[in-house]
Amino acid sequence: MLKSAYHLARPATRTTSVVFASPHSGRDYPRDFLRQAVLNASQIRSSEDAFVDLLFENVPNHGAPFLTANAPRAFLDLNRGPDELDSALIEGVRRTAHNPRIASGLGVIPRVVSNGRQIYRGKLPLAQVHDRIARYWRPYHDQLQTLLDESMNEFGEAILIDCHSMPHEALENVGPPGSARPHIVLGDRFGSAAASAIVERVEAAFAAAGFRVARNMPFAGAFITQHYGRPSRHQHAIQVEIDRALYMDERTLEPNMNFNGFKAQLNAVIAEIAEIGLPEDQKLAAE
Repeated sequence: MLKSAYHLARPATRTTSVVFASPHSGRDYPRDFLRQAVLNASQIRSSEDAFVDLLFENVPNHGAPFLTANAPRAFLDLNRGPDELDSALIEGVRRTAHNPRIASGLGVIPRVVSNGRQIYRGKLPLAQVHDRIARYWRPYHDQLQTLLDESMNEFGEAILIDCHSMPHEALENVGPPGSARPHIVLGDRFGSAAASAIVERVEAAFAAAGFRVARNMPFAGAFITQHYGRPSRHQHAIQVEIDRALYMDERTLEPNMNFNGFKAQLNAVIAEIAEIGLPEDQKLAAE
């Protein structure tokens, strides 16, 4: 059993409406879960957004909170709805209308990790699934909503930066043949999860630091951007996907030689994004 569902790092003083969160970098693997799994340690970690929590750990220095999950993605996927239950994995669940995420084994309790490798030998009891959701999914999302509510109350808007990483191979067919692959993919559900002006500023922050940026292809955002992105209510959600090859060895699951340099580069981007959420009078002073 995990000690807690999440870790919250708060700034000494909250200065921006921006909230950063990492739902997939958890690596606290419960022993009971590992005993149930048929995969070895490196295989089961292949779905993890490894080290994203470390890359963004300086967020509070820029006046924003940073929420990170402790539960690993293979155990529980926080970027899925609590009703995305897989009948092929969970006892007593009826097959519902087609959901491509569930059909591919990537419901709220994943059936597979990357490359379609099965996690379990058999099915899981529904009571165990409900327990995971109650202990880890709901506390994380309750805390995330609380942070966004704080932003709304203090700044009149909330901007969620949902931090992820993506396999380098996922970018293989992005863009015209022969074109350079993007380093960063921003997902705003094709404009439905965030105001275009805010997405443009986030894109500009990455571009100014030397990164190639794409939008919504191949990742437009899943449950979190869909659920929390309400631009008509001044609540915006943007998913940020980072090419893992920029900072880690995907085969060994270790940071590569560029890790510290990339982290410093990213820190400048974080500072720019945090400025997007400054109150208007402070934005003018910053300019």
